[in-house]
Amino acid sequence: MDILDMTLCELVAALDGGGVSSTEATAACLNRIKDTQGLNSFITVCEDAATDAARRADERRARGERAPLLGVPVAVKDNIVTDGIRTTCASKFLQNFVPPYDATVVQKLKAAGAVIVGKTNMDEFAMGSTNENSAYGVVKNALDPARVPGGSSGGSANCVAARQAFAALGSDTGGSIRQPAAYCGVVGLKPTYSAVSRYGLIAFASSLDQIGTLTRDCDDALAMLKVLSGKDERDATSACPPAYPDILRGDVRGKTLCIADEFLNTDKLDDGVRAAFEAAVDALQKRGAVIKRASIKSFAAALSVYYVLSGAEASSNLARFDGVKYGMRAEGCDSISDIYVKSRTEFFGAEVKRRIMTGNYVLSSGYYDAYYLKASKIRTVIKKEFYAALDGCDAIISPTAPTVAPKLGEQSDPHKTYLSDMYTVPVNISGLPAVSVPFGAAHGMPVGVQIIGKCFDEGGILDIGKAVMLADREVHNA
Repeated sequence: MDILDMTLCELVAALDGGGVSSTEATAACLNRIKDTQGLNSFITVCEDAATDAARRADERRARGERAPLLGVPVAVKDNIVTDGIRTTCASKFLQNFVPPYDATVVQKLKAAGAVIVGKTNMDEFAMGSTNENSAYGVVKNALDPARVPGGSSGGSANCVAARQAFAALGSDTGGSIRQPAAYCGVVGLKPTYSAVSRYGLIAFASSLDQIGTLTRDCDDALAMLKVLSGKDERDATSACPPAYPDILRGDVRGKTLCIADEFLNTDKLDDGVRAAFEAAVDALQKRGAVIKRASIKSFAAALSVYYVLSGAEASSNLARFDGVKYGMRAEGCDSISDIYVKSRTEFFGAEVKRRIMTGNYVLSSGYYDAYYLKASKIRTVIKKEFYAALDGCDAIISPTAPTVAPKLGEQSDPHKTYLSDMYTVPVNISGLPAVSVPFGAAHGMPVGVQIIGKCFDEGGILDIGKAVMLADREVHNA
Protein backbone atom coordinates (compact mmCIF):
# COMPACT_ATOMS: atom_id res chain seq x y z
CA MET A 1 0.00 0.00 0.00
CA ASP A 2 1.22 3.49 -0.86
CA ILE A 3 2.02 5.47 2.28
CA LEU A 4 -0.35 8.27 1.35
CA ASP A 5 -3.25 5.84 0.95
CA MET A 6 -2.97 4.77 4.59
CA THR A 7 -5.28 6.09 7.25
CA LEU A 8 -3.71 7.63 10.35
CA CYS A 9 -4.28 4.45 12.37
CA GLU A 10 -2.81 2.31 9.59
CA LEU A 11 0.24 4.57 9.47
CA VAL A 12 0.75 4.32 13.24
CA ALA A 13 0.64 0.51 12.98
CA ALA A 14 3.12 0.57 10.08
CA LEU A 15 5.44 2.91 11.97
CA ASP A 16 5.30 0.75 15.09
CA GLY A 17 5.88 -2.38 13.00
CA GLY A 18 8.91 -0.92 11.24
CA GLY A 19 7.42 -1.13 7.76
CA VAL A 20 7.50 2.64 7.29
CA SER A 21 9.58 5.42 8.82
CA SER A 22 8.34 8.85 9.82
CA THR A 23 10.97 10.34 7.53
CA GLU A 24 9.41 8.49 4.60
CA ALA A 25 5.84 9.42 5.56
CA THR A 26 6.72 13.07 6.09
CA ALA A 27 8.68 13.29 2.84
CA ALA A 28 5.70 11.74 1.02
CA CYS A 29 3.37 14.41 2.45
CA LEU A 30 5.76 17.27 1.70
CA ASN A 31 6.22 16.05 -1.88
CA ARG A 32 2.47 15.73 -2.25
CA ILE A 33 2.03 19.30 -1.02
CA LYS A 34 4.52 20.48 -3.65
CA ASP A 35 2.90 18.44 -6.41
CA THR A 36 -0.57 19.80 -5.55
CA GLN A 37 0.37 23.30 -4.46
CA GLY A 38 -2.14 24.73 -6.94
CA LEU A 39 -4.89 23.64 -4.53
CA ASN A 40 -3.57 26.31 -2.12
CA SER A 41 -4.42 24.27 0.98
CA PHE A 42 -1.54 25.75 2.99
CA ILE A 43 -0.51 29.27 3.96
CA THR A 44 2.77 28.13 5.54
CA VAL A 45 4.58 24.85 4.88
CA CYS A 46 7.10 23.85 7.56
CA GLU A 47 9.37 21.69 5.41
CA ASP A 48 12.60 21.98 7.39
CA ALA A 49 10.98 21.76 10.82
CA ALA A 50 8.81 18.82 9.76
CA THR A 51 11.76 16.94 8.29
CA ASP A 52 13.72 17.46 11.50
CA ALA A 53 10.76 16.40 13.67
CA ALA A 54 10.33 13.24 11.58
CA ARG A 55 13.99 12.35 12.02
CA ARG A 56 13.71 12.78 15.79
CA ALA A 57 10.56 10.63 15.83
CA ASP A 58 12.43 7.82 14.05
CA GLU A 59 15.26 8.11 16.58
CA ARG A 60 12.79 7.89 19.47
CA ARG A 61 11.11 4.83 17.97
CA ALA A 62 14.52 3.20 17.44
CA ARG A 63 15.13 3.63 21.19
CA GLY A 64 11.90 1.77 21.89
CA GLU A 65 9.80 4.82 22.69
CA ARG A 66 6.13 4.96 21.74
CA ALA A 67 3.53 7.73 21.63
CA PRO A 68 0.00 7.86 20.13
CA LEU A 69 0.99 9.94 17.07
CA LEU A 70 4.74 9.44 17.04
CA GLY A 71 5.97 10.45 13.60
CA VAL A 72 2.54 11.08 12.06
CA PRO A 73 2.39 14.12 9.70
CA VAL A 74 -0.52 16.43 10.57
CA ALA A 75 -1.59 19.97 9.69
CA VAL A 76 -2.91 22.84 11.82
CA LYS A 77 -5.46 25.49 10.86
CA ASP A 78 -3.87 28.92 10.72
CA ASN A 79 -5.98 30.43 13.52
CA ILE A 80 -4.36 28.12 16.10
CA VAL A 81 -1.14 29.62 17.43
CA THR A 82 2.15 27.82 16.93
CA ASP A 83 5.38 28.77 18.66
CA GLY A 84 7.82 30.20 16.13
CA ILE A 85 5.54 29.51 13.16
CA ARG A 86 3.62 32.35 11.50
CA THR A 87 -0.08 32.39 12.41
CA THR A 88 -2.09 34.68 10.14
CA CYS A 89 -5.79 33.77 10.46
CA ALA A 90 -5.65 34.20 6.65
CA SER A 91 -5.69 37.96 7.24
CA LYS A 92 -3.42 40.78 6.13
CA PHE A 93 -3.69 42.07 9.69
CA LEU A 94 -1.56 39.20 11.00
CA GLN A 95 0.62 38.53 7.98
CA ASN A 96 3.82 38.92 10.03
CA PHE A 97 2.57 37.56 13.39
CA VAL A 98 4.81 34.81 14.84
CA PRO A 99 3.43 33.65 18.21
CA PRO A 100 5.81 33.05 21.13
CA TYR A 101 3.84 30.04 22.43
CA ASP A 102 1.85 26.98 21.35
CA ALA A 103 -1.88 26.49 21.73
CA THR A 104 -2.76 23.69 24.14
CA VAL A 105 -3.84 21.44 21.26
CA VAL A 106 -0.50 22.01 19.52
CA GLN A 107 1.33 21.18 22.75
CA LYS A 108 -0.68 17.96 22.94
CA LEU A 109 0.08 17.08 19.32
CA LYS A 110 3.79 17.56 19.94
CA ALA A 111 3.65 15.57 23.20
CA ALA A 112 1.97 12.75 21.27
CA GLY A 113 4.84 12.83 18.75
CA ALA A 114 3.01 14.35 15.77
CA VAL A 115 4.94 16.05 12.96
CA ILE A 116 3.41 19.40 11.95
CA VAL A 117 3.83 19.86 8.19
CA GLY A 118 2.20 23.28 7.95
CA LYS A 119 -0.56 25.78 8.67
CA THR A 120 -3.67 25.48 6.53
CA ASN A 121 -5.54 28.12 4.57
CA MET A 122 -8.94 29.29 5.81
CA ASP A 123 -11.55 32.01 5.55
CA GLU A 124 -10.21 35.16 7.21
CA PHE A 125 -10.65 34.99 10.98
CA ALA A 126 -12.77 31.84 10.36
CA MET A 127 -15.56 33.94 8.85
CA GLY A 128 -16.86 32.22 5.76
CA SER A 129 -18.21 29.01 4.27
CA THR A 130 -16.27 28.69 1.01
CA ASN A 131 -12.62 29.52 1.79
CA GLU A 132 -12.81 32.33 -0.75
CA ASN A 133 -12.38 34.97 1.97
CA SER A 134 -8.67 34.36 2.52
CA ALA A 135 -6.09 37.09 2.02
CA TYR A 136 -3.81 34.32 0.69
CA GLY A 137 -6.02 33.18 -2.17
CA VAL A 138 -8.86 30.75 -2.61
CA VAL A 139 -8.52 27.05 -1.86
CA LYS A 140 -9.53 24.71 -4.67
CA ASN A 141 -11.37 21.49 -3.87
CA ALA A 142 -9.07 18.48 -4.28
CA LEU A 143 -11.92 16.47 -5.82
CA ASP A 144 -12.82 19.19 -8.35
CA PRO A 145 -10.55 22.26 -8.51
CA ALA A 146 -13.39 24.25 -10.08
CA ARG A 147 -15.27 24.02 -6.77
CA VAL A 148 -14.78 25.38 -3.25
CA PRO A 149 -13.67 23.11 -0.38
CA GLY A 150 -16.05 24.77 2.09
CA GLY A 151 -15.08 26.85 5.08
CA SER A 152 -13.80 28.14 7.18
CA SER A 153 -11.55 25.10 7.72
CA GLY A 154 -11.35 24.54 3.97
CA GLY A 155 -7.58 24.14 3.88
CA SER A 156 -7.65 21.54 6.66
CA ALA A 157 -10.40 19.47 5.01
CA ASN A 158 -8.77 19.82 1.61
CA CYS A 159 -5.30 18.76 2.74
CA VAL A 160 -6.73 15.55 4.19
CA ALA A 161 -8.74 14.87 1.03
CA ALA A 162 -5.67 15.60 -1.13
CA ARG A 163 -3.48 13.23 0.92
CA GLN A 164 -1.23 16.12 1.96
CA ALA A 165 -1.46 15.14 5.65
CA PHE A 166 -2.95 12.26 7.62
CA ALA A 167 -5.11 14.53 9.79
CA ALA A 168 -5.64 18.22 10.43
CA LEU A 169 -6.92 20.49 13.15
CA GLY A 170 -9.79 22.83 12.39
CA SER A 171 -12.09 25.12 14.32
CA ASP A 172 -15.87 25.07 14.21
CA THR A 173 -17.99 28.08 15.18
CA GLY A 174 -21.06 27.35 13.07
CA GLY A 175 -20.07 24.37 10.94
CA SER A 176 -16.53 25.28 9.88
CA ILE A 177 -15.25 21.72 10.32
CA ARG A 178 -18.31 19.70 9.32
CA GLN A 179 -19.37 21.62 6.20
CA PRO A 180 -15.93 21.49 4.49
CA ALA A 181 -15.68 17.83 5.54
CA ALA A 182 -18.90 17.21 3.62
CA TYR A 183 -17.69 19.15 0.59
CA CYS A 184 -14.35 17.31 0.51
CA GLY A 185 -15.59 13.82 1.37
CA VAL A 186 -13.73 13.43 4.68
CA VAL A 187 -14.69 13.07 8.35
CA GLY A 188 -15.12 16.28 10.34
CA LEU A 189 -15.61 16.11 14.12
CA LYS A 190 -16.80 19.04 16.24
CA PRO A 191 -16.51 17.88 19.86
CA THR A 192 -18.75 18.96 22.70
CA TYR A 193 -18.16 22.59 23.68
CA SER A 194 -15.44 22.39 26.39
CA ALA A 195 -14.16 18.90 25.51
CA VAL A 196 -11.06 20.36 23.83
CA SER A 197 -9.20 23.41 25.14
CA ARG A 198 -9.54 26.64 23.16
CA TYR A 199 -6.40 28.16 24.68
CA GLY A 200 -4.39 29.48 21.76
CA LEU A 201 -7.31 29.56 19.33
CA ILE A 202 -7.66 33.11 18.01
CA ALA A 203 -11.25 33.87 18.96
CA PHE A 204 -14.13 34.51 16.59
CA ALA A 205 -17.18 33.89 18.82
CA SER A 206 -16.05 32.51 22.14
CA SER A 207 -19.32 30.87 23.23
CA LEU A 208 -19.50 28.97 19.93
CA ASP A 209 -15.87 28.25 18.91
CA GLN A 210 -14.59 24.70 19.25
CA ILE A 211 -11.41 23.03 18.00
CA GLY A 212 -11.89 19.68 16.25
CA THR A 213 -10.42 17.40 13.63
CA LEU A 214 -10.49 16.50 9.94
CA THR A 215 -9.55 12.89 9.20
CA ARG A 216 -10.03 10.14 6.63
CA ASP A 217 -12.24 7.94 8.81
CA CYS A 218 -13.89 7.77 12.22
CA ASP A 219 -11.18 5.62 13.82
CA ASP A 220 -8.66 8.34 13.01
CA ALA A 221 -10.98 10.97 14.50
CA LEU A 222 -11.20 8.97 17.73
CA ALA A 223 -7.42 8.62 17.89
CA MET A 224 -6.97 12.37 17.46
CA LEU A 225 -9.70 13.19 19.99
CA LYS A 226 -8.04 11.06 22.66
CA VAL A 227 -4.87 13.12 22.24
CA LEU A 228 -6.58 16.53 22.18
CA SER A 229 -9.36 16.33 24.79
CA GLY A 230 -9.14 17.10 28.49
CA LYS A 231 -9.28 19.81 31.12
CA ASP A 232 -6.92 22.76 30.69
CA GLU A 233 -6.37 25.21 33.53
CA ARG A 234 -5.70 27.95 30.95
CA ASP A 235 -9.21 27.58 29.52
CA ALA A 236 -11.85 28.10 32.19
CA THR A 237 -14.55 26.70 29.91
CA SER A 238 -12.76 23.39 29.37
CA ALA A 239 -13.89 20.18 31.02
CA CYS A 240 -12.67 16.63 31.54
CA PRO A 241 -14.79 14.35 29.36
CA PRO A 242 -15.48 10.72 30.28
CA ALA A 243 -13.22 8.01 28.92
CA TYR A 244 -13.66 7.38 25.21
CA PRO A 245 -14.01 3.83 23.81
CA ASP A 246 -10.92 1.87 22.83
CA ILE A 247 -12.38 0.88 19.46
CA LEU A 248 -15.33 1.67 17.22
CA ARG A 249 -17.48 -1.27 16.13
CA GLY A 250 -19.74 0.43 13.60
CA ASP A 251 -22.72 -1.43 15.00
CA VAL A 252 -26.07 0.42 15.02
CA ARG A 253 -28.31 -2.53 15.84
CA GLY A 254 -31.00 -1.34 18.26
CA LYS A 255 -29.83 2.27 18.21
CA THR A 256 -32.50 4.95 17.80
CA LEU A 257 -31.71 7.79 15.42
CA CYS A 258 -33.90 10.90 15.30
CA ILE A 259 -34.70 12.94 12.18
CA ALA A 260 -36.48 16.28 12.60
CA ASP A 261 -39.25 16.91 10.07
CA GLU A 262 -37.95 20.43 9.60
CA PHE A 263 -34.64 19.09 8.25
CA LEU A 264 -36.34 17.70 5.16
CA ASN A 265 -39.38 19.96 4.78
CA THR A 266 -37.47 22.76 3.11
CA ASP A 267 -36.96 23.84 -0.48
CA LYS A 268 -33.36 24.80 0.39
CA LEU A 269 -32.33 21.11 0.35
CA ASP A 270 -30.96 20.02 -3.03
CA ASP A 271 -32.78 17.01 -4.50
CA GLY A 272 -29.55 15.08 -5.04
CA VAL A 273 -28.42 15.66 -1.46
CA ARG A 274 -31.89 14.65 -0.21
CA ALA A 275 -31.71 11.40 -2.20
CA ALA A 276 -28.24 10.56 -0.83
CA PHE A 277 -29.33 11.30 2.74
CA GLU A 278 -32.46 9.15 2.38
CA ALA A 279 -30.30 6.34 0.99
CA ALA A 280 -28.06 6.64 4.06
CA VAL A 281 -31.09 6.43 6.36
CA ASP A 282 -32.31 3.34 4.49
CA ALA A 283 -28.87 1.74 4.79
CA LEU A 284 -28.80 2.39 8.54
CA GLN A 285 -32.23 0.84 8.94
CA LYS A 286 -31.05 -2.26 7.10
CA ARG A 287 -28.15 -2.45 9.53
CA GLY A 288 -30.58 -2.50 12.47
CA ALA A 289 -31.06 1.16 13.42
CA VAL A 290 -34.46 2.45 14.48
CA ILE A 291 -35.50 5.74 12.89
CA LYS A 292 -37.65 8.13 14.90
CA ARG A 293 -39.25 11.31 13.56
CA ALA A 294 -39.54 14.45 15.69
CA SER A 295 -40.15 18.17 15.37
CA ILE A 296 -37.63 20.89 16.18
CA LYS A 297 -39.60 24.05 15.44
CA SER A 298 -36.77 26.39 16.40
CA PHE A 299 -34.61 25.00 13.58
CA ALA A 300 -35.89 27.71 11.23
CA ALA A 301 -34.66 30.45 13.57
CA ALA A 302 -31.22 28.99 14.24
CA LEU A 303 -29.41 30.61 11.32
CA SER A 304 -30.59 34.12 12.24
CA VAL A 305 -29.78 33.54 15.91
CA TYR A 306 -26.31 32.35 15.00
CA TYR A 307 -25.42 35.36 12.86
CA VAL A 308 -26.68 37.79 15.50
CA LEU A 309 -24.80 36.13 18.36
CA SER A 310 -21.61 35.34 16.44
CA GLY A 311 -21.48 38.84 14.96
CA ALA A 312 -21.87 40.39 18.41
CA GLU A 313 -19.07 38.27 19.85
CA ALA A 314 -16.85 38.85 16.81
CA SER A 315 -17.19 42.63 17.10
CA SER A 316 -15.94 42.35 20.68
CA ASN A 317 -13.16 39.83 20.04
CA LEU A 318 -11.78 41.61 16.99
CA ALA A 319 -11.67 45.01 18.71
CA ARG A 320 -8.12 44.11 19.75
CA PHE A 321 -6.97 44.41 16.14
CA ASP A 322 -6.37 48.14 16.04
CA GLY A 323 -2.93 48.63 14.50
CA VAL A 324 -1.40 49.39 17.89
CA LYS A 325 -0.87 46.31 20.06
CA TYR A 326 0.23 43.83 17.40
CA GLY A 327 -0.37 43.05 13.78
CA MET A 328 -0.05 45.45 10.89
CA ARG A 329 -0.39 49.24 11.06
CA ALA A 330 -1.42 51.43 8.15
CA GLU A 331 1.01 54.10 7.06
CA GLY A 332 0.39 57.84 6.96
CA CYS A 333 -1.64 58.06 10.17
CA ASP A 334 -1.82 61.38 12.06
CA SER A 335 -3.66 60.28 15.21
CA ILE A 336 -4.76 57.26 17.23
CA SER A 337 -8.21 57.31 15.64
CA ASP A 338 -6.53 57.58 12.25
CA ILE A 339 -4.51 54.44 13.03
CA TYR A 340 -7.68 52.55 14.00
CA VAL A 341 -9.68 53.58 10.96
CA LYS A 342 -6.97 53.23 8.32
CA SER A 343 -5.55 49.96 9.69
CA ARG A 344 -8.93 48.26 9.96
CA THR A 345 -9.99 49.56 6.56
CA GLU A 346 -6.82 48.35 4.88
CA PHE A 347 -6.21 45.01 6.59
CA PHE A 348 -9.69 43.56 7.29
CA GLY A 349 -11.43 41.82 4.40
CA ALA A 350 -15.01 42.48 3.29
CA GLU A 351 -16.63 39.55 5.12
CA VAL A 352 -14.89 40.37 8.40
CA LYS A 353 -16.00 44.00 8.12
CA ARG A 354 -19.55 42.86 7.38
CA ARG A 355 -19.73 40.71 10.51
CA ILE A 356 -18.12 43.32 12.76
CA MET A 357 -20.61 45.93 11.59
CA THR A 358 -23.50 43.51 12.11
CA GLY A 359 -22.24 42.78 15.61
CA ASN A 360 -21.86 46.45 16.52
CA TYR A 361 -25.36 47.12 15.19
CA VAL A 362 -27.10 44.41 17.24
CA LEU A 363 -25.26 45.51 20.38
CA SER A 364 -25.92 49.21 19.91
CA SER A 365 -28.28 51.29 22.01
CA GLY A 366 -31.85 50.91 20.83
CA TYR A 367 -31.25 47.60 19.04
CA TYR A 368 -29.78 45.42 21.82
CA ASP A 369 -33.17 44.23 23.09
CA ALA A 370 -34.64 43.74 19.65
CA TYR A 371 -31.76 41.65 18.32
CA TYR A 372 -29.09 40.43 20.73
CA LEU A 373 -31.30 39.85 23.75
CA LYS A 374 -34.01 38.19 21.65
CA ALA A 375 -31.45 35.96 19.94
CA SER A 376 -30.06 34.96 23.35
CA LYS A 377 -33.53 33.91 24.48
CA ILE A 378 -34.16 31.91 21.30
CA ARG A 379 -30.78 30.25 21.81
CA THR A 380 -32.14 28.78 25.02
CA VAL A 381 -35.19 27.47 23.16
CA ILE A 382 -33.03 25.88 20.45
CA LYS A 383 -30.89 24.18 23.05
CA LYS A 384 -33.93 22.83 24.92
CA GLU A 385 -35.52 21.48 21.74
CA PHE A 386 -32.37 19.68 20.62
CA TYR A 387 -31.88 18.21 24.08
CA ALA A 388 -35.53 17.09 24.05
CA ALA A 389 -35.12 15.47 20.63
CA LEU A 390 -32.11 13.54 21.96
CA ASP A 391 -34.06 12.29 24.97
CA GLY A 392 -34.66 8.61 24.31
CA CYS A 393 -32.48 8.64 21.17
CA ASP A 394 -28.85 7.80 20.55
CA ALA A 395 -28.33 10.59 18.03
CA ILE A 396 -29.97 13.07 15.67
CA ILE A 397 -29.08 12.73 11.99
CA SER A 398 -29.37 15.26 9.18
CA PRO A 399 -27.66 16.29 5.97
CA THR A 400 -24.49 18.23 6.79
CA ALA A 401 -25.13 20.86 4.12
CA PRO A 402 -28.12 21.52 1.85
CA THR A 403 -25.99 21.31 -1.32
CA VAL A 404 -22.73 19.83 -2.51
CA ALA A 405 -19.66 22.05 -2.93
CA PRO A 406 -20.52 25.05 -5.14
CA LYS A 407 -18.39 26.24 -8.01
CA LEU A 408 -15.75 28.88 -7.28
CA GLY A 409 -17.33 32.34 -7.42
CA GLU A 410 -20.84 30.90 -7.55
CA GLN A 411 -21.94 32.15 -4.14
CA SER A 412 -21.29 35.87 -4.39
CA ASP A 413 -24.45 36.65 -2.39
CA PRO A 414 -23.57 36.42 1.35
CA HIS A 415 -27.12 35.44 2.29
CA LYS A 416 -26.99 32.44 -0.05
CA THR A 417 -23.61 31.47 1.36
CA TYR A 418 -24.93 31.64 4.93
CA LEU A 419 -27.61 29.07 4.05
CA SER A 420 -24.92 26.43 3.65
CA ASP A 421 -24.65 26.40 7.47
CA MET A 422 -28.35 25.81 8.13
CA TYR A 423 -27.85 22.25 9.45
CA THR A 424 -24.66 22.90 11.39
CA VAL A 425 -25.22 26.12 13.36
CA PRO A 426 -27.82 24.66 15.79
CA VAL A 427 -25.13 22.27 17.05
CA ASN A 428 -22.81 25.12 18.08
CA ILE A 429 -25.72 27.03 19.60
CA SER A 430 -26.54 23.94 21.69
CA GLY A 431 -22.93 23.06 22.55
CA LEU A 432 -23.44 19.48 21.35
CA PRO A 433 -20.94 17.20 19.57
CA ALA A 434 -21.44 16.35 15.91
CA VAL A 435 -19.59 14.61 13.13
CA SER A 436 -19.95 14.75 9.35
CA VAL A 437 -19.20 11.57 7.43
CA PRO A 438 -19.43 10.98 3.67
CA PHE A 439 -22.19 8.89 2.13
CA GLY A 440 -22.89 8.73 -1.58
CA ALA A 441 -22.73 11.61 -4.01
CA ALA A 442 -24.79 14.17 -5.87
CA HIS A 443 -23.78 16.03 -9.02
CA GLY A 444 -20.49 14.14 -8.95
CA MET A 445 -19.48 15.41 -5.50
CA PRO A 446 -19.63 13.80 -2.02
CA VAL A 447 -22.57 14.28 0.32
CA GLY A 448 -22.13 14.56 4.09
CA VAL A 449 -24.34 12.99 6.75
CA GLN A 450 -24.30 14.79 10.10
CA ILE A 451 -24.64 12.84 13.34
CA ILE A 452 -25.42 14.90 16.45
CA GLY A 453 -25.03 13.38 19.91
CA LYS A 454 -25.48 14.10 23.57
CA CYS A 455 -22.80 16.05 25.40
CA PHE A 456 -19.50 14.14 25.58
CA ASP A 457 -20.86 11.23 23.53
CA GLU A 458 -18.24 11.65 20.80
CA GLY A 459 -17.57 7.92 20.98
CA GLY A 460 -21.22 7.17 20.27
CA ILE A 461 -21.55 9.43 17.26
CA LEU A 462 -18.24 8.27 15.81
CA ASP A 463 -19.46 4.68 16.14
CA ILE A 464 -22.61 5.57 14.19
CA GLY A 465 -20.44 7.47 11.72
CA LYS A 466 -18.35 4.36 11.16
CA ALA A 467 -21.55 2.42 10.45
CA VAL A 468 -22.54 5.05 7.86
CA MET A 469 -19.17 4.74 6.13
CA LEU A 470 -19.30 0.93 6.19
CA ALA A 471 -22.77 1.08 4.67
CA ASP A 472 -21.51 3.54 2.05
CA ARG A 473 -18.84 1.07 0.95
CA GLU A 474 -21.37 -1.76 0.80
CA VAL A 475 -23.92 0.25 -1.17
CA HIS A 476 -21.62 1.99 -3.61
CA ASN A 477 -19.00 -0.70 -4.09
CA ALA A 478 -21.53 -3.49 -4.61
